Amino acid sequence: MNRKKQFRQAGIRWGIPALLIFIFIIFTVQLNQGSKIELISRAGQTFEKGIVTKILEDNLQDDGMRVGQQTVLVRMLSGSHKGEALQTTSSAGFLFGAACRPGMRVIVMQSVAGDAVVTSVYAQDRGMMIWIFGALYLGALCLIGGKKGLKGALGLAFTFFTVIFLDLPLIYRGYSPFMVAVGVCCITTLVTMYLIGGPTAKTAVATLGTVAGVIIAGVTARIFGMLTGLSGWNVSDIENLVTLWDTNGIQVGELLFSGLLISSLGATMDVAMSIASAMQEIVHQNREITAGELWKAGMRVGRDMMGTDSNTLILAFAGGSISTLVLDYAYDLPYLQIINSNNIGLSIMQGLSGSFGIVLSVPVTVLLATLLYLKKVPQNRAGAHLV
Repeated sequence: MNRKKQFRQAGIRWGIPALLIFIFIIFTVQLNQGSKIELISRAGQTFEKGIVTKILEDNLQDDGMRVGQQTVLVRMLSGSHKGEALQTTSSAGFLFGAACRPGMRVIVMQSVAGDAVVTSVYAQDRGMMIWIFGALYLGALCLIGGKKGLKGALGLAFTFFTVIFLDLPLIYRGYSPFMVAVGVCCITTLVTMYLIGGPTAKTAVATLGTVAGVIIAGVTARIFGMLTGLSGWNVSDIENLVTLWDTNGIQVGELLFSGLLISSLGATMDVAMSIASAMQEIVHQNREITAGELWKAGMRVGRDMMGTDSNTLILAFAGGSISTLVLDYAYDLPYLQIINSNNIGLSIMQGLSGSFGIVLSVPVTVLLATLLYLKKVPQNRAGAHLV
């Protein structure tokens, strides 16, 4: 009997989620089958790997600066000219090109038209290093975190998969970016919390608290945007986004708020799970605790977290705007120009709205934990039944 019960519990815990994930994968694969509208012609243009074998003409000046472009010899490692040595150029720009040296692996932008081949160095080949550092992070997460770390790594991989293969395709097909982001946040939160906590009240509390906080952040951002005249049409990439609006019907104005929901997800998830875990431990240690006492204990935990986590998103967006802030400081721009600029206004909106979500998710999570946890406790200290 016990074995049958254990088998049934294992089926509920892992069988049903596995089936849902299988259905989710099938849906995602089908969603990504459609072709994209070609915005620019890339006929004959490819990006290939190569390795610099010789510097034919350098552009290094006596003062250490690089001016103009280098002429280099690159042995192609992929593409139609694999194995051949091609003479190409590398500009001295900060966005494109690279300061080539013999032995450096580079990415070559190659345009082929008949027998004519035009090439230029696009950038240093850093793909391998990115994967190595990513693997090192996941390895450290699993090594230090053990099973919890492994589950966290799986949750991170699922989140990345969902954003790339669910969020972006749905937005591209014209669905509301805001509503899509809400759905993505709900799915990723549920999967991540389930991997960490299993089918428990703690998972339910953390999931609902996270979703509530993220939605609060989105609603706050919308209200802030309406009152200040800021929207997704004020972003720096608006010229390119308008093209997508014309060709695909993408709802450009909601992209800003969609990104805010996703960016605030991690910090809100951290707060909700920490509070849910702490309050569950309190109940386990004192099963006669009253609802009022549990609420106060949860709020004390939440207030301690507010002091640090409320700064998380504000500092993140401030760090992302540091280049703009340095330029504003260097040019000694007046206060009225800075505070009313679109870039600064958007950063303030994103930081404050995300922090609103974190702060207000605390009482929501504490309330949910108080209600759900005490349902499993038959009586309080006075012997009265808890509702």
